Amino acid sequence: MIDALILPPLRAALEVPARAFAARGVGADQMTLAGFAVGLLALPALWLGWFWLALVLILANRVADGLDGIMARKAGATDRGAFLDIALDFFFYATVPLGFALADPANALAAAVLICAFVGTGSSFLAFAVIAAKRGMTAEVYPTKGIYYLGGLTEGTETIVLFVVMCLFPAWFVPLAYAFAAACLLTTFLRWHAGWRSFSDL
Repeated sequence: MIDALILPPLRAALEVPARAFAARGVGADQMTLAGFAVGLLALPALWLGWFWLALVLILANRVADGLDGIMARKAGATDRGAFLDIALDFFFYATVPLGFALADPANALAAAVLICAFVGTGSSFLAFAVIAAKRGMTAEVYPTKGIYYLGGLTEGTETIVLFVVMCLFPAWFVPLAYAFAAACLLTTFLRWHAGWRSFSDL
């Protein structure tokens, strides 16, 4: 919902470190893979109940995600980079509720509901992008994205804010997970509706 507002100042803040990494020969795909590996380390950290460490790793993953986009646009964006970025992001998002489920079995049902909701938002997002590409559509709000970026109530920024709050207040995981899952469900329905209307041949 607020990605379009957050992304420009975030890119500006990451411009200098992105140039520094690129000057040292680090490629955008390398940054994507390194950020993904760091993000995956949040899973065992959550499992062990090291929530502050998990928070640092999650934020490091997001910083790397911001850097790789800037680096890709400077060196020349590629389809492989766009694929890696979105595919690894969606997998990473699912590992965070899994980590909370492993940390405490009482979290398991809420984690499963949240992951199911993530499947809804992710699949509707990607399905829309596939058909939009087929029709030559472009997203004016997100012109630098490698694929058609359909916004919604729950986007990347809201998801990361959720993860931060969960790490800071792990005892609140269950109500936070259910509340965000409901918001994801609404996003999914809105994207289904957008696809129904946008791709109608009538």
